[in-house]
Amino acid sequence: MSDMHLHLEEHLESSDMLSDIVIGMSDGLTVPFALAAGLSGAVSGNVSLIWIAGIAEICAGSIAMGLGGYLAGKTEQDHYASELKQEYWELTHKREVEIEEVRKVFLDWGLSKEVAEEATQEIIKDDDRWVDFMMKHELGLNKPDPKRASRSAFNIGASYVVGGLIPLTPYFFVDNALKGLELSAMITLVCLFVFGYFKSKMTGINPWLGGLKVMMIGAVAAGAAFGIARLIEGGHA
Repeated sequence: MSDMHLHLEEHLESSDMLSDIVIGMSDGLTVPFALAAGLSGAVSGNVSLIWIAGIAEICAGSIAMGLGGYLAGKTEQDHYASELKQEYWELTHKREVEIEEVRKVFLDWGLSKEVAEEATQEIIKDDDRWVDFMMKHELGLNKPDPKRASRSAFNIGASYVVGGLIPLTPYFFVDNALKGLELSAMITLVCLFVFGYFKSKMTGINPWLGGLKVMMIGAVAAGAAFGIARLIEGGHA
């Protein structure tokens, strides 16, 4: 039983980590790419401005994304704690109603009335076990990992940094922003496609369509930023 519980925890942790990486990496690849493209359209001769602004954006973006992940994790913990407190209150003040709810859960599972009654009486012998049962099977809530919020913040923030450095790196090796944009676009669009491909494959969606969709989103965002910057720059010329 303990081995099964450990396996479930490991599965949930790996699933949470994968979700965090997807969130951080997808934004990290797209936002700095669009920023660099927009700046390339406005200041084609000043490459240093692009990577300075890009690094600043990656720092700010990773902090904001990580904080968002942390707050989401804390909200999940607070919600669980609130519902847990409510369940204990109901056990004290609405005991018969809660017993009937346990019985209903077992009957909904297809157990006979006799077996459901035996299972109900067994569950309600221990209040902690009873509450845990109701949290899981009535409310559909599993106890969140107390370290989930901090882990999520780190995973999302770090993934954003890794993703953000990909479109920015070519600008360190060129002295012309448009040349940097060409290299950045080729590298980033390939990475976006690969990222979308494997993300879609893991979620059961057509990986080729998923890869193309993610790549097109990045291309449209960068193209729009570049076009708008060119338009504004032309208006001031």
